[in-house]
Amino acid sequence: MNIPFLGNWRKKHGAAFGVAVFTDGDSDREGVAELLSECELLRSQAEQAGVELDDSATSLEALDQLLPRWRDDEEILPWLGNDAGLYLGTVIVRTVAGADWEIWTSGRPTVRLAGGREVDVVSAGHEWATTGAPELSQVYAEVAEP
Repeated sequence: MNIPFLGNWRKKHGAAFGVAVFTDGDSDREGVAELLSECELLRSQAEQAGVELDDSATSLEALDQLLPRWRDDEEILPWLGNDAGLYLGTVIVRTVAGADWEIWTSGRPTVRLAGGREVDVVSAGHEWATTGAPELSQVYAEVAEP
């Protein structure tokens, strides 16, 4: 959808950035993880390009190889960045021992590693969607190192 005045507003104020998750504090961690792993837009884009997203480190490498056609679409770019970050977080949580989702009181999801380090996966996803760097597989490799 192309709304001319919205495009001008974004140029002045910047595109929407981030995703928020609010819980009651006692929520089901598996339910939150499942919600964060949906990433429908990213999964759709990957499927159209013939890439299967199976929540593995290998799938991150495949995403890094996609032609970034979404960069020309101001409407899709921020949403795809969110999805890329959430997918990166999903892969980390499912494959790196001791990693888990951490939801800030502001609603911002991050991944907390066993050693206590927090990874802002949503920011990494936005950077990847916008510029291609750092690659998702590179962020994963840095996090997965023992």
